[in-house]
Amino acid sequence: MHGLSRINLTQWRVREWAMTAMAFIVICVVLLAAGRGLASGAVGEVLRVRFGGDAQHTRVVLDMDRNSRGQVIQTGDDGRVVLSLAGVAPHRGLTGAGTGLVRGWRVTGAGAASRVELDLATSAEIERRFLLPPGDGVPHFRYVIDLKATGRAPTVPARTPPPSRAAPRPAERPLIFIDAGHGGRDPGAHGAESRESAVTLAAALALKQELERTGRYRVRLTRDSDAYVGLYRRVAIARQADADLFISLHADAGADPATRGASVYTLSEQGAGRAVREFTRGENWHRSLNLPGRDPSVDRILLDMTQRATQNRSAQLARTLLGELEDADHPMLRRSHRDAGLAVLLAPDVPAVLLEMGFITNPEDERMLNDGRARRRLMRAVAGGIDRYFREPAGGLQMASTGGASGQP
Repeated sequence: MHGLSRINLTQWRVREWAMTAMAFIVICVVLLAAGRGLASGAVGEVLRVRFGGDAQHTRVVLDMDRNSRGQVIQTGDDGRVVLSLAGVAPHRGLTGAGTGLVRGWRVTGAGAASRVELDLATSAEIERRFLLPPGDGVPHFRYVIDLKATGRAPTVPARTPPPSRAAPRPAERPLIFIDAGHGGRDPGAHGAESRESAVTLAAALALKQELERTGRYRVRLTRDSDAYVGLYRRVAIARQADADLFISLHADAGADPATRGASVYTLSEQGAGRAVREFTRGENWHRSLNLPGRDPSVDRILLDMTQRATQNRSAQLARTLLGELEDADHPMLRRSHRDAGLAVLLAPDVPAVLLEMGFITNPEDERMLNDGRARRRLMRAVAGGIDRYFREPAGGLQMASTGGASGQP
């Protein structure tokens, strides 16, 4: 019996050693797999940030290459919404200007997570947030944050960058493109004593002087002499320069010499459809709009969102201009906010308006358009409207005009 017990004890020790060795091997395999995962970038990545909506409801979409769980850190009471996204981090710091309720945003890495900060343009709160998995032609995950305005005045504390990050550079002054209508072989409409192309150039130079005098803007002209510039070229040079605003100056004409007054055009819904057709021609159309280009259906959705935001901003600019012109007692048409599919309004990513300063076929309007003092007074009102546009939250107004134009400017 004693010998048998010794044999059983030896067998038990062999089995114990074997189990210990197996456990050690399993642990090594797990650690090796974990190490490989870290070396290959197992942490997901925030790809980009997109916006849609207006000054009442704004949607923020974070595109990610894998699943994530969000946690709210700040709810918006102090002028900021801050979230943490576990398991994803930006390849590099992401930052930019927002739209609607969001003035600016940044996404920074925090280990294996991301810190998403939304600086609010006005008081707002999170209405809902949710995760969308890949599907419906979209190959990646999307974390969606819906914000809604609260009507409360936020208390915005002074924000000091952490010592580990360099302070951000001051935002560049907005770039305003002024387009003097017609020119060169295209003189535009004729009055009793003047041509439209000369009137618009004089007004453009006066507006440039008014805006530069404030020191708040960078200003460029599509033409500074009696030269011909194609309509699509005017839009293209503004987009290539990454303009923040495009204003085209014109003088109206009509069969009835008694008709007078200013009006402002923004892009019509039909014109918006035309713009989409113009900008989606060819294989690489997404590049000119800085879109991903990975999925045509996603790029089309992003284009629609960009264009809608641009239309809202254009309508907002039109209303601020009209308000300043009325306050300056400038003669106005009865229906002063109009819309049309004019070529100079087609850029889907640059807010644009066309200002008809008055009727060159009306003796009083023509006299006013050619009088230096009256022209400066008019352009001072236009500059005031641009100032108001940049002071107010972007994207807060919807298209509300009707009607159209009889021809291209």
